[in-house]
Amino acid sequence: MTAADENRPVVLTSVPTELEGTLIVGRLEGEGIVAMLAGGGLAGWRAEVPAWVQVMVLQRDEARARELLSQWRNRMNSEDDD
Repeated sequence: MTAADENRPVVLTSVPTELEGTLIVGRLEGEGIVAMLAGGGLAGWRAEVPAWVQVMVLQRDEARARELLSQWRNRMNSEDDD
């Protein structure tokens, strides 16, 4: 993988609201991962075409970001079961 590839943004996940995306970005940044939102302008707007927000990370951080996101979601699901 070249340096240019490592710095290429990739989609980590898509979420239905800008708020949810912002929360994920904040948690990732707290772990030292560069993250950003794409598509937030239309999220939540009532239209025929869904406009989900994409959480983007650099390719070099993708594996770690996916692991963290999975851990957070698993933790949230287990708390919902309680």
